[in-house]
Amino acid sequence: MASIADWCCFVGFDYHDCFVQVCILDEAGEVLGNQRVANDMSSILEYVDNTRDGRIIRGAAVETCCGASHFAEQLRNHDWPVELAHAGICSKMKQSPDKSDLADAHLLADLCRVGYLPRVWLPPAEIRDLRRLGRYRQQLVEQRRDVKLRMRAMLREERIAAPREVGNVWTKAWLIWLKSTESLNGHSRWVMDQHLADLERLVAKVREVERRMEEATTDDPVVQKLRETKGVGLVTAVVMRAEIGSFDRFACGKQLARYCAVTPKNASSGKRQADGGLVRAGNLTLRTMLIEAAHRLARFQPTWKQMKEGLKQRGKPGSVAAATVANRWIRKLFWEMRQVEQQSQVA
Repeated sequence: MASIADWCCFVGFDYHDCFVQVCILDEAGEVLGNQRVANDMSSILEYVDNTRDGRIIRGAAVETCCGASHFAEQLRNHDWPVELAHAGICSKMKQSPDKSDLADAHLLADLCRVGYLPRVWLPPAEIRDLRRLGRYRQQLVEQRRDVKLRMRAMLREERIAAPREVGNVWTKAWLIWLKSTESLNGHSRWVMDQHLADLERLVAKVREVERRMEEATTDDPVVQKLRETKGVGLVTAVVMRAEIGSFDRFACGKQLARYCAVTPKNASSGKRQADGGLVRAGNLTLRTMLIEAAHRLARFQPTWKQMKEGLKQRGKPGSVAAATVANRWIRKLFWEMRQVEQQSQVA
């Protein structure tokens, strides 16, 4: 008599824009089907239902890529136990250097079957939407930085320096001087005016995005709790909320700090004990944001200021001291934010 386990199956999806490679394995690892299906949910469900022969779907996996999150969410809406798989780790687990859609889908299904799937958290739609807003602001900030670099480069090439009474660079007085200076003429003057117009446009768009951030997170308890910390502003709080998502998905503060890429990498071997800098794997956007926040925390909060100054007195560079503050702060913050999330769920 067949057991319940004999009537289970596992599904792997190799996702593409035009089609999806679908592989279905039974409990013993035998291939029930491995076929390319049109990227249409009804076609995919029909193929799986016709192939699994009544077997219960015990697990399904989609490799992370553009569009995979939305696809996985659609499957979950159909009560599928689907998980996102880490693309980089899956590629290292292949037994062959050859790559094909057939083999990729089979690997994902097989990893589900043996319980070795390297899972990636699937953020809900509202968190993905907030991430898109934060990353759009980051793109605008990078464009603004590039425009400023080109403007400064033009001034250096022409050996033009602002008078002392104008003040610091990028102040209102400095920009007024740059718009009216007669040191630039001809095409150089026209190009500089275009850069100034681009700068004004980008500054206005950044402010518009920040207004949307404010409106989108007015009722978000996590963002509001983060903003209560002296040294943490709107942008830092929203980016942390969007990129981290739920603090409760991490087991401990150390795991969260590693995800934020602010933990040191151990490079010890034998009797040699050494650090290899910060871990390379992790969310680099969060790392940048947290280190910037650490500099502010060290200015406004005595605890972090004392830690940073103590490290610098021991010969550590300022960047290392700031990274240490960021690491310790995010670990401490983990336990506070978990309580906030649990309280908000109860309410």
